[in-house]
Amino acid sequence: MKKFLKQWLPSIALGVILSLFIRSYVAEAMRVPTDSMVPTIEVNDRLFVEKLLWLTTLEHGDIVVFYPPVPGEEEKRYVKRLIGLPGDTIEIKEGALFRNGSKVDEPYLKEGMTYTFGPVTVPDEHYFFLGDNRNVSYDAHLWPTPFVAKDQLVGKVLADVNDIF
Repeated sequence: MKKFLKQWLPSIALGVILSLFIRSYVAEAMRVPTDSMVPTIEVNDRLFVEKLLWLTTLEHGDIVVFYPPVPGEEEKRYVKRLIGLPGDTIEIKEGALFRNGSKVDEPYLKEGMTYTFGPVTVPDEHYFFLGDNRNVSYDAHLWPTPFVAKDQLVGKVLADVNDIF
């Protein structure tokens, strides 16, 4: 038994430490519990999330995991589409999204929005997110504070694991 522990314990310990480090700081798989991103992401889909945001440039349309600015929900992780970068002006009217005065083509939406919102301007170091299932999604257009601070971002979705396997 002593020989076994001497041989395998360092390898097992290193494996556990690397696993925890990778999951905490590099990448993680996670499950989506709601229908806010349907039809792009279905309920219970598994996502591969890259957490090295300092190496990544976020762009309009990216799907991002973050902690929301919603009282009582601060510890939950939300998955939404990045709609507004710092400095963007966002408005929803006539069933469509307008960014900086221009109508945005959103082929991933199943239906137009049935509400109006804004205009609002995204502050520095903040982002604006909406779900793809806009009329059902509990997202920035309903939150008391519609902007997510940069330090509340968890990571960028790289792949829907269900699409791979």
